[in-house]
Amino acid sequence: MIAKLFKGVVLVVVGALVALGGLLAANTFGFSPFQASQVDRSQPVLLKSIQDISQYHAAVGNFEAVLDVENDVAWVPGIIAGRRTLYVAAGTVNAHVNLAGLADTDLKMSPDGKSATVRLPEPKLDKPNLNFDRSYIYDQNRGIVDRIVDAIETPQQAELFELAETKLAAAAEESELRKQAAENTKAMLTGMFGSLGVHVTFLDDASG
Repeated sequence: MIAKLFKGVVLVVVGALVALGGLLAANTFGFSPFQASQVDRSQPVLLKSIQDISQYHAAVGNFEAVLDVENDVAWVPGIIAGRRTLYVAAGTVNAHVNLAGLADTDLKMSPDGKSATVRLPEPKLDKPNLNFDRSYIYDQNRGIVDRIVDAIETPQQAELFELAETKLAAAAEESELRKQAAENTKAMLTGMFGSLGVHVTFLDDASG
């Protein structure tokens, strides 16, 4: 009885080893009965709505910044924990003029209809659009603990993205982007009015 039981156990073990060997051999030659497959059953993209845009996007600024961010752990050497990251952030900032904001007093036509005076709203800057294809980590030094954590879970880069957008927005504010947007808008309106035979004059805020 014991001999039969022992023989049965041996047969089961041998069978398992043979099956395992077959799987290993199949994987070696690039074939696996357990290969994963993906089926895309997504529904077609639907157009939900179309919004009218009254903003004239007059200029786009291309910006690039190198972020140098260091995260330290108090009382712990950098070789153990902490990281320093050099991140190249690239993106664009759109400048637009809201033509829908023109009041009756901002647009005046002459009695003969041959000239007009226009006071344009101040150009506004949109939120920066970070270009993830052109943005990348240039260099990074990590402590042992951080390396282990990154190996277990995907590193969170939300803070880098947020800082990059802040830097790009600040750079756009300090640039000539608003001024260029105003000049481009004036050029567009000058051409439009000119095609109608109307000479246009632009007023600034100090013109009253």
